[in-house]
Amino acid sequence: MAGQDVRDPLPEGLGAAVRDTAEEIAALLRRGADMRLPVPGSEWNVGEAAAHLAQANELMADIAAGRARSYGDGTPQSLAAANERALAEFDERGAEPLAAMIVAQADACLKALDEGAAEGTVVTPLGPMGPHVLGSYLLTHMLGHGYDLARALGRPHMIDRARVELTLPFLITAMPRVTDTARTAGLTARYSIRLWGGARFGVTVANGAVSVGSQPPNRPDCTILTEPVTFLLMALGRRDQWSAVAQGRVFAWGRKLWLAPRFPALFKAP
Repeated sequence: MAGQDVRDPLPEGLGAAVRDTAEEIAALLRRGADMRLPVPGSEWNVGEAAAHLAQANELMADIAAGRARSYGDGTPQSLAAANERALAEFDERGAEPLAAMIVAQADACLKALDEGAAEGTVVTPLGPMGPHVLGSYLLTHMLGHGYDLARALGRPHMIDRARVELTLPFLITAMPRVTDTARTAGLTARYSIRLWGGARFGVTVANGAVSVGSQPPNRPDCTILTEPVTFLLMALGRRDQWSAVAQGRVFAWGRKLWLAPRFPALFKAP
């Protein structure tokens, strides 16, 4: 109908998850955070990680608003180089200014997505995707670095099952783009990936090429069942699969069970 707003709304819960995650990260920084503390498993300290997150939220907001931004070529190496260049050009490391920027730019991204500022496919650091997948990307990125900041500061992290499920649209889109081709070469396999509580998707490797779908294959070679928070931390390179298996957070079965331990190594977290 003429004049009718036909934009699709954001997926249920995504806007609230993005806002709450941004606010919880900001609260970590505003509690007298020592911005010089090292981030475990990273070359950055808290100030650098927070500055990267503020810059990344601004990047996502610009993309959502339809403003073209180049940021590497999608490979882990190019993204790491782009991150370092951006940090070198941005000297803010104060807790309060960065906390405010993280929240403000997350809100700006959501506002642009809600208003449909960018129509159709948008170009992101990990390739083209729909605007709502960009919202899932924003959430995923904040959860990963929010987890890092919480660990560095000795505070509880903000990842939970509901938020993990909202990251799946992005992860399903991005996984074929972060494939480790050296590890998929010559491999043919069909995986069913399931999270505790019901969410599931499928990953097929055919002669080294990876495709990911929202539904598992009819006859998977291997089924992997993972506790949701553990799944996201493994996907983002924040947790080792063997400790997760030892703690009963990952189970696998199928006629080609040997495929299970190979699965995490098929991808390189950017």
